[in-house]
Amino acid sequence: MEEVFATARLNEILPRVKHFVKTELLPLEKEYLHKPFTEVAGILEKKREIVKATGLWGLHLPQSEGGLGLSLCEFGQLSEALAEAPFYGHYTFNCQAPDIGNMELLSKFGNEAIKKQFLHPLLEGKTRSCFAMTEPEYAGSNPVKLGTTAVREGNEFVINGHKWFTSGAEGAAFAIVMAVTNPDEAPHRRASMLIVPTNNPGFKIVRNVQVFGEHGSGWASHAEVRFTDCRVPVENLIGEAGSGFKLAQERLGPGRIHHCMRWIGISERAFDMMCSYAATREIEESRVLGEKQFIQGFISESRVEIDASRLLVLRTAYNIDKHGAAQVRDQISGIKFYVANMMLRVLDRAIQVHGALGVSDDTILSSLYRHERGARIWDGADEVHKQNLALSILKSYGLDIKAKRK
Repeated sequence: MEEVFATARLNEILPRVKHFVKTELLPLEKEYLHKPFTEVAGILEKKREIVKATGLWGLHLPQSEGGLGLSLCEFGQLSEALAEAPFYGHYTFNCQAPDIGNMELLSKFGNEAIKKQFLHPLLEGKTRSCFAMTEPEYAGSNPVKLGTTAVREGNEFVINGHKWFTSGAEGAAFAIVMAVTNPDEAPHRRASMLIVPTNNPGFKIVRNVQVFGEHGSGWASHAEVRFTDCRVPVENLIGEAGSGFKLAQERLGPGRIHHCMRWIGISERAFDMMCSYAATREIEESRVLGEKQFIQGFISESRVEIDASRLLVLRTAYNIDKHGAAQVRDQISGIKFYVANMMLRVLDRAIQVHGALGVSDDTILSSLYRHERGARIWDGADEVHKQNLALSILKSYGLDIKAKRK
């Protein structure tokens, strides 16, 4: 089955990406792993120039935007390789969240003025962006409930609202904001997406939200943001008024492939660390951890779960390439909760095998666990995806629960 996904151009590019990650990025972890983004940013900019010089810039972009024109299925496998250096890989190749989703969105739906002013600098790596959708006052599991409004006054929209977990806001040049523009329409036709430059006087970062004791910085931050009489020209509207939820789905479908393949890469990194430690850590005279059946169980279960996850995700990516994200919503929901939980199980086992060393900051494992525990929440909580998948399955058996509740 994997041969289906291993195209000729992937076979040419993938070893080059893996070599770059191993030789240029992994060595940075020893000195910079626990330092803020601002201290490593200059070094990563130099690495970005090397990426450009080697012709690997724009892995995720269509040829019309200066990219390599890879399919989602092909890029997904490269995303896994980049995740072997989880805090540097995607940023160095300019395909880190949330920028990658914003690039894809603007490339597909932005008008020419938007592309020139906002997309092209982003594609070139000259700027960063952020995405503002989640609000502290409303449950993220119900995205039709939004308090942020954008009221049209002449040739401007006036935005007022409160967002948080606006990822990457610190240092971003602009935000893509989800706001209610059509309050009298049906729930899924009320919101729109607009671009707000972060130097707008009506845009304010209140704080970087602390997550598991870490403040985060740069593209790895999660900001609380307020919009107060924030005026932007009507030309900053992405697509049509009221199309915000449609655009969100267009953005999140491929985005979940990016996330899931990144999680698989992280799982492979943790698996390698677990096996290396189990094979060498002496616990008794001439006996090592790997001789214990409990540890052998961790290893065998992890190997099979990672392999199964990869095939599930690549199947979904292949079907998105072939049929579009809307046609494979069930598969997208399935991989999102399955792979997130798989990664956390593998990380937990690797930490357990390392013992006290595993929970310390002397290895990358504890940082990964803190950083990735949110995987079961970001882009839709597990419970929402499970419910949606179950409702779809039951509907195929004649039980339409949504229609029954109306």
